[in-house]
Amino acid sequence: MIELDNITKVYKMGQTEVVALNGVDLRIEQGEMVSIVGPSGSGKSTLMNIIGCLDKPTSGQYRLEKIEVSKLSDNKLAEIRNKKVGFVFQSFNLLPRTTALANVELPLIYGGAGNRRQRVLQALESVGLAQRAHHRPNELAGGEQQRVAIARALINNPSLILADEPTGNLDTQTSKEIMLLFQELNGQGITIILVTHEPDIAAYTQRIIRMRDGKIEEIV
Repeated sequence: MIELDNITKVYKMGQTEVVALNGVDLRIEQGEMVSIVGPSGSGKSTLMNIIGCLDKPTSGQYRLEKIEVSKLSDNKLAEIRNKKVGFVFQSFNLLPRTTALANVELPLIYGGAGNRRQRVLQALESVGLAQRAHHRPNELAGGEQQRVAIARALINNPSLILADEPTGNLDTQTSKEIMLLFQELNGQGITIILVTHEPDIAAYTQRIIRMRDGKIEEIV
């Protein structure tokens, strides 16, 4: 599903070049659940952004479901993001003044989809939050907010979910519940890649990709 060949990413900061990724090769199959771990500055977030079509590599090839995406235009990348990828973030990224239902509905509005209400309620049901559909984020616990964010990531039926430190703002028990939910979704065939610095969270995944200094150090 995901094929990265000799991916590099170089950022220019004035006269200085910062090498964030340095020759990364990686294969992730459809239906896998993997974690990317490493110290700050190791390149894991940059790798996640490239896999999620949020950024382009400086050089190398990236194929997502056999589509060579590393050379696509920004508009084409946005189209692929909307159709194939769901994103979950540490800070939930929910709109504070709108209900859980409205937050989950947003990607459908952007995509001009019909039959939105039923699809949103089904997505909230799938994460165990249908009964909280009309609550705003400040009326929800942290774990519930993250479930809303996961429902939003699921709303366009993506084949891939990318989760960046999805349990970073959650307590131990709630983190466990969220990871069990990810495992359940993975069992339905969705490929899941998560970035984490917590070994106990990485342990929920089938493979752990360890990064250091812009390179893959090992895969276990």
